[in-house]
Amino acid sequence: MAELNKAVSPTDSYPRWLHRLAVATALVTLALIGLGGMVTSKEAGMAVPDWPTTFGENMFLFPFSQWVGGVFFEHSHRLLASAVGMLTVALSSWIWVREMGGAGRWFGLAWIVAGMGLIGVRHQVVFIILASVSALVLVFCFFRMVGTGRKIAWWAMIAYCLVLVQGTLGGLRVTLYRDEIGIVHGTIAQLFFLLICSIALVTGRGWRRILAIPENPGIAEMRPILALMTGLILCQLVLGASMRHQHAGLAVPDFPLAYGRVWPATDGESIREANRKRLDPREFKPITANHVRLHMAHRLLAVGILGGLAWCCLVARRRTGSGSAVVRATDFWMGLISVQAILGAATIWSQKSAEVATLHVMTGAVCLTFGGLLTISVFRVSKPLHAAIRAAHVPDRSPVGVSSQ
Repeated sequence: MAELNKAVSPTDSYPRWLHRLAVATALVTLALIGLGGMVTSKEAGMAVPDWPTTFGENMFLFPFSQWVGGVFFEHSHRLLASAVGMLTVALSSWIWVREMGGAGRWFGLAWIVAGMGLIGVRHQVVFIILASVSALVLVFCFFRMVGTGRKIAWWAMIAYCLVLVQGTLGGLRVTLYRDEIGIVHGTIAQLFFLLICSIALVTGRGWRRILAIPENPGIAEMRPILALMTGLILCQLVLGASMRHQHAGLAVPDFPLAYGRVWPATDGESIREANRKRLDPREFKPITANHVRLHMAHRLLAVGILGGLAWCCLVARRRTGSGSAVVRATDFWMGLISVQAILGAATIWSQKSAEVATLHVMTGAVCLTFGGLLTISVFRVSKPLHAAIRAAHVPDRSPVGVSSQ
């Protein structure tokens, strides 16, 4: 009976230090996203031309005296990424060992230890193989989560696999010099931050308070709206990553107009004239008509997200009451998005100041993650206990010690 309670209880608690470790991992991940944005804004991504070494040396032993110029940003980014990796290893191992039992516990732990044993390897082919296997393990974890209890263990293992894949993509972005890899690398960083914050949410005491909120049909009706808005923000971040890595951030250098018009011309002569007048020496690649269209798509989606969230706030008031937690959360989310829009405009007005652009990237990550956590919370609030019991494949009756509300 005790095992049954552990499997289905919505009030299950986690060690306080486990939650603190998850929060610390999330904060360092956000700092890493910011530093990655700074690397891109400073055009320092190729300051260190090799990987996994740094100018032929073990990156952990690279002399501090040589951290100058762009090398400082790129090498710092690599070291901070390693710190995120170590924190994720600790977090994933702790959750996996705590939640899993039998042979699965030891197989999973052996997989984590095997990945850790490759730290310091100087051959990138080893990391490519490791990342490929990690991608397969990640897919396996997704399938294992379907219809099983203790999903947090599988999420923890997914986080570990994502770290391995993400680190390898970051290295290949340098050695292969492909913008497409940079776009995928930036997108996975956002999703990884959301995943770690989700783990921090469910391991904290606040999660039990969320589960204690009584079911409300109005809250359940907010599910698709919140999920849609979170998905749109993710699409916007993908567009932003595409702009940064294709050097299209200033493909349209004025705002709110675009080359003095509502919609810029993209014919050949107009693009050639725009390239002749470009002011930013960092933009070493000429812009194309597709760069301008990408930039304008980013602007249009930003307007759509602002309007969609305003509508979301109104719907939340009608369906859950003006003083509900959902209304307060959506209002706060709207405030975050408004700040993000202002930062986007400031990025153009400042001619893509590295500091402003980096803050824009970090705020975008926070907007996505807040929306994701809000969506997760609303889905869980409107999920009754008997559904959780059915998911655990046990009879739909209240075990000893669990309230059947």
